Amino acid sequence: MKFKLTFWRVVFIVIMALGLYSSYIRYFHGLGAATNMTDQFPWGLWIGFDCLCGVMLAAGGFIMVGAVYLFNVERLHAVVRPAVLTAFLGYILFIVGLLFDLGRPWYIWHQVIYMNPHSVMFEVGMCVMTYTTVLFFEFLPNVFEAVNWKAPIKWIKKIYPVLIVAGILLSTLHQSSLGSLYLIMPSKLHPFWYTPALPFFFFGSAIAVGLAMTIFESTQSAKAFGRHLELPVLVTLGGALLVALWVNALLRLEDYIHRGLVRQIFKPSYEAYFLWLELVLTYVIPIAMLSFKKVRLSPQLLYLASISTVLGFITNRLNIALIGFETYVGHHYVPKWTEFSITLMIVALGFALFGVAAKYLPIFGEQKERLGVQAHLRPAVETGHAATATPVLEHAGD
Repeated sequence: MKFKLTFWRVVFIVIMALGLYSSYIRYFHGLGAATNMTDQFPWGLWIGFDCLCGVMLAAGGFIMVGAVYLFNVERLHAVVRPAVLTAFLGYILFIVGLLFDLGRPWYIWHQVIYMNPHSVMFEVGMCVMTYTTVLFFEFLPNVFEAVNWKAPIKWIKKIYPVLIVAGILLSTLHQSSLGSLYLIMPSKLHPFWYTPALPFFFFGSAIAVGLAMTIFESTQSAKAFGRHLELPVLVTLGGALLVALWVNALLRLEDYIHRGLVRQIFKPSYEAYFLWLELVLTYVIPIAMLSFKKVRLSPQLLYLASISTVLGFITNRLNIALIGFETYVGHHYVPKWTEFSITLMIVALGFALFGVAAKYLPIFGEQKERLGVQAHLRPAVETGHAATATPVLEHAGD
């Protein structure tokens, strides 16, 4: 096949070239040459976006698996495969981002040997490592179906109930534990974002973003690959997203009332401006849109509401990781261009890998039919009481 140079491929090549050059600076000249981080501000863009936001954006995997195989929401079968793929790529790229941020990334294996069960960071590290392994096994049936290897698929089917339970449990633990990392900083993090309820807010935001990202990726993949858009699926996700946003919004409001911060929120200040941006994008716009049935029945408007939700919660994580510490540190942190270029490289790599997987593996129903996967690969246990024994990726074309 002749390689065709398009605009977006040129953009991708430029992003990768700049990212690789920035990677050279980071690994051969150190963090000081590649970042604007300091001893007073040791966590920058790579933790705020690549790690905190990256894990949150990958939450669609455990959300969709839980919805389909624990709550038996069968109409969501069609989006489970791409959600698991997004989660798997998200966690792989999260680990890549972490390797850039760690001062000595070649010692990352030490957590397995020198265990500290009293550390929240140890718990996060172990959960991410084991959940990435779980996602790997959840993703494997795509590869086996593409090459028509039936025996490994049958083997994975047998352990799939364990994978489902382990994946949901591990995701719940580390999504909330990311918030627990900031509980030890009550004097450093601004009161707008420091709260004992941070672990609950991190988990709640992961649920909302998981739903929004599933809407986003379903719409984008339909445009990119010429697929039929599953409107009933999007309508279901839109209704669930509205409920999740209301729950998150009410919990945040109750927290501010309980801590007596409501008046302070409305006083103009540097931190308040970023908080207003966060609240408008996260709650005001998507809740106002999704409250109308006409919006929930429109793929285009659902797509816009999902984008606002994702951008809002990304702003929230960046506010917690960056803006909330600037008053304590006494200066503003502005990432170097090398930090931005490495982050863009990781994001671009994620989009490219998703495109390659969607093209050559049976991620969607169309690919499954094209690759000639036989009908008898579908598990015999499709009755309601045995739903959890079915691999996630077996139902994506339903």
